[in-house]
This record gives sequence, structure tokens and C-alpha cells, in this order.
Amino acid sequence: MSLSYRIAYVFLRNLYSYKRFIVPTFLVSLVEPLFYLVTFGIGMGAYMGAFGGQPYLHFLVPGVLATAAMMSSSFECLYGTYIKIVHEKVYDSLIATPVSADEAVAGDIAWASFRGLVSGSLMMGVALVMGVAPASLWRAALLIVFLVFIGVLFGSLAMIVTSVAPSFDFFSYYTELVVTPMFFFSGVFFPLDNFPGWMKTLAEFLPLTHAVRISRAVFTGQPAPGLGWSLAGLVALAAVVFTVSIRMMRKRLIK
Repeated sequence: MSLSYRIAYVFLRNLYSYKRFIVPTFLVSLVEPLFYLVTFGIGMGAYMGAFGGQPYLHFLVPGVLATAAMMSSSFECLYGTYIKIVHEKVYDSLIATPVSADEAVAGDIAWASFRGLVSGSLMMGVALVMGVAPASLWRAALLIVFLVFIGVLFGSLAMIVTSVAPSFDFFSYYTELVVTPMFFFSGVFFPLDNFPGWMKTLAEFLPLTHAVRISRAVFTGQPAPGLGWSLAGLVALAAVVFTVSIRMMRKRLIK
């Protein structure tokens, strides 16, 4: 795997291109957190009661932050990257320069992580307006760093899918069979305590479960059992899928 400072050039290229769509993308990223937090946090929260002595909205926000970063980074490395490969031929142009295929892919993953950070930060901004804030300022800063990490992890996973995707339709398998189950069964909207044993075991194999667990612990300042193992597992997984995504995309780009 050959990586260098040229990753930054790929990131900047995406940033300059993104400026054309910044207004609609910003509005979509802003409306989405409002939808989740108002509909679930306030609407459903009125019937949920307190969670750990706090309103339901305080339980919901950390999980939604992690989910927002996952969704944005995943879709950027699925549809966004596929368009650059097949339709816009951006990768062909990039690897014709001193930028290597590995650096082009890593730059796109870095960009996807930034998109996840933007979505998560907007979500946090909406939560602050609604009166839900992290336990302290340094925890908010730590959470920002963690959102970047989530973007790298799920962006790399999505990049692996893109490396073997023959068409847009192929992404439906990943979004419907992997992303959607993680969205509902990773403890975002409700605790996993009352799930059947087999379902709780399955949830432990979902990376979003551990991301939500860490996000909630950082946000609230309340440590959760097995937090260290969750972090270690996510770091190991991120290292593996990042390396695999680079190698698989290299095979697709250089034939």
C-alpha cells in the first residue's frame, strides 16, 4: 500500500467539486437531523419516559450522531465513488497524474469521513438548539474526533462493496441487508437489554452497536461495560477494512 501527502490533493479536489452542491447538501443534512430528533426524540419520546433518569432525547442523540456519520460516509463511498469511476472517469484522470490508485482511494475515504463529520456536526448543532449537549466541552471535542473515525470505518466498508459493484442496483444488497439492520438493531433508538439472547449476540457483531455505545458514553459521561473492548474491536476492524478496501479498489482501477 503506497500512501503519501498526495491524499490531500484528492481530498481538496473533492472539496472544490463539492462547492457546487454545498447549499442543497447542507439543507438535506440539516433537515435530516431535525426529522429524527423531532419525530423520535420529541414525538415518540413523550411516550417513552425517562432513560437512566434523563429524557429520551438525551438517550437518542448520541446514537443518531453515530448513525449520521455512518450514513453519510457510506453513501459517499458507494454512489459517489461509483459515479467517479464509471460515469465521470475521475479515477482514470487521477491515476494518470503522480497520484497513485491507493492515494486516490484513500483520499476518497478521507473525503467520506469529512462528509460524515459534517452530518454529525450538524446533528449535534440541532441537538444543542434543542437543549441536549455533551457532558463537557472536551467530551464534545472527543466526540468530533470519534465521528471522523466512524467515517473512516464505514467509508472503508462501503468502498469494499463499490470495488465489486457491477451497477447501482448492487448497492441495494448492502444498504438493505447490512446498513438498514444496523440502523434498527444497534441500540440507536432503544436499549438492547430486552432483546432475545440470540438477537443481542447478533447485535454485538454489528460495528454500529459498538460505535453507538462509545458515542453515548462520551456524550453522557457515563461509562458502559466493555467500552475498551468495543473501541479496540472497532480500531482493529477499521485497520483491516481500510487496507482491504485499498487493495480491492486498486484491482478494479488497474487492470
